[in-house]
Formats: sequence, C-alpha cells, structure tokens
Amino acid sequence: MSISFKLIEKENIIPLIQKLSNHKNSDAILKERFAEMITQNYECAGVYDNDNLIGVSGMWFQTRHYAGKSMEVDHVYIEAEYQVQGLGKQFFKWMYAYAKSKGSTTSELNTYVQNYPSHKFYYNEGYEIYGYHFFKTL
Repeated sequence: MSISFKLIEKENIIPLIQKLSNHKNSDAILKERFAEMITQNYECAGVYDNDNLIGVSGMWFQTRHYAGKSMEVDHVYIEAEYQVQGLGKQFFKWMYAYAKSKGSTTSELNTYVQNYPSHKFYYNEGYEIYGYHFFKTL
C-alpha cells in the first residue's frame, strides 16, 4: 500500500460521491454540477493507493465575515476497506496544509445529523459546532 494525497483534475469522482450521498442524483446531474462548481472556488482532493482513487474531499475556498479566509470541507469519503487506518487524519492534515498555502486561516464543514462516526472524527480534529445547517428546496 502506497498512499498519497493530491488535487484531482480529471478522475471520475462520481462513483465515490454516489456511495456517500444521502440524496442520490443521476451521474449526469452530478457531472453537470461538478463542472459548474469548479468555476466557483471549488477544488477536489483525492486519496490514492498507488494509482487507485480510494477517497475524495471537496474544498470550497471563500472569505466569511465571521471566519476570514476559510476552506469548507465537503463530501469527504474514503472507501470502507481503507477506513479506520488513520487515513482520514492524514488526509485532513494534507488539506489543512494546502488551505494554509492558499491563505486560509480557518476550516469548516457540514455533516449529516445521523452520521455519528463523522461527528467523533471531526471533534477529534478540533472542530466545534457553531450552528445548524438548514436546507429548503425552492
């Protein structure tokens, strides 16, 4: 096993995103949305075992009035057979360093309410709950 972390440019991340998402969308819709997202300060990072993509995370970069320059971590997923090996901690360390290189001073994220394992992981990473994420379809 040779693990590396890097920005994703051309790989198809949709199969991994489909495994993560509670809200299933067609591959075509996801492809269209990701094409638009990359025009809006969105980047994607991957976890690789040799040349195999085994994990992903989106990164939104913005300036927030309450946080300054911030990286919002989005849709974090690591294949089940690679979980509980410390890769998430290593992946986040890599993303923090990348965000700092872009001038970010804070990181934030959303997680599903019922995703208890992620809550424990994010607490251990030093994240604090500041509020609730509300969603409404228009």
